[in-house]
Amino acid sequence: MRPLTEQDIRNSFINCSKGEAKRLAIPRDLAERPWNDLDFLGWRDPGAPDRSYLVTEREDRLVGVTLRFPSSQRGFLHRSMCSLCMTTHPGSGVCLMTARKAGAAGREGNSVGVYMCADLACSLYVRGKKIPESGLRIEESLTVEEQIARTTGRLSAFLDRLYT
Repeated sequence: MRPLTEQDIRNSFINCSKGEAKRLAIPRDLAERPWNDLDFLGWRDPGAPDRSYLVTEREDRLVGVTLRFPSSQRGFLHRSMCSLCMTTHPGSGVCLMTARKAGAAGREGNSVGVYMCADLACSLYVRGKKIPESGLRIEESLTVEEQIARTTGRLSAFLDRLYT
């Protein structure tokens, strides 16, 4: 992913108003992000524990999405799998992220959801740059490039559902 500026990020959101995009919390460490290892930029809102944001490049343009997730915590013995990167996490490491649909459907309250890594670090898990809390990922027969393609394909399918 190419490095993004605060303005790039704010202009990319498809499922919130321009005013909401102007007010949301942008990460302060954009210059330090491992851009070459990211398929999307994802972060949690430090001021709103039930909100996250995701920005990705799609068809030569940026697409930003506001996400919400439940704040309930699961027990440490419970394990879940991210539907994007297929990383398993204990406890609340995976959660259902919901996004308001784009356009009129979103204004009517329609949304779609996807189970994702709660820390939005799917790109880093797939590349082995970040280790899940459990200490390991399930070994796969796919190459890292194939896993990256699967992750971005599943993200793209989720984003497609925001427009339908």
